[in-house]
Amino acid sequence: MMNWIWLGLVVIGVAAAAFTGSMDAVTKAAFDAAKTAVELCIGLIGIMALWLGMMRVAEEAGLVQLLAKAVRPIMRKLFPDVPPDHPAMGSMLANIAANLLGLGNSATALGLKAMQDLQSLNKGSDAASNAMVIFMAINATAITLVPATVIGLRVAAGSAHPTSIIGTTLISCGTAAVVAVTSAKLLQRTKFYRGEKSHE
Repeated sequence: MMNWIWLGLVVIGVAAAAFTGSMDAVTKAAFDAAKTAVELCIGLIGIMALWLGMMRVAEEAGLVQLLAKAVRPIMRKLFPDVPPDHPAMGSMLANIAANLLGLGNSATALGLKAMQDLQSLNKGSDAASNAMVIFMAINATAITLVPATVIGLRVAAGSAHPTSIIGTTLISCGTAAVVAVTSAKLLQRTKFYRGEKSHE
């Protein structure tokens, strides 16, 4: 679907440029953007290698497990339907801890595993359970203690203070997480959300 949307935007842009006689400007802008993209990617290599290396060291040192233990009490309240000793709880804890450290690749695999484990508690239903929805809401907000990608982009763009984004990122992601989880919890109480309407 996204491919068709992007194709449509490109076609509309080219058609508008041809209609207004500004095709030369579009061509120049395309080449300039391609050049900027390459320079930006090259500039990101160093900072991303540094942060990802540090996060990998932290992961191997057991920081992920430490963070998982720290958020376990909160998780029990957020997911009352998931037994504390169920594999799903461990997978979710590891996923959230990996997200906090900015370990995107590890977090994705752990998130998929957590969803599989949560499905085992879903009594064969094809609809997402309350726990699945809450977990997805938390993942969508992607709370990260060190937003390495954003910092890298700011470094590549020549920012004088690339790490100044950390505080505002934590506030915005934290606020988004609270709103998402609260909305999901409130919706769980409605008949439509619980699917009662469809059984009438």
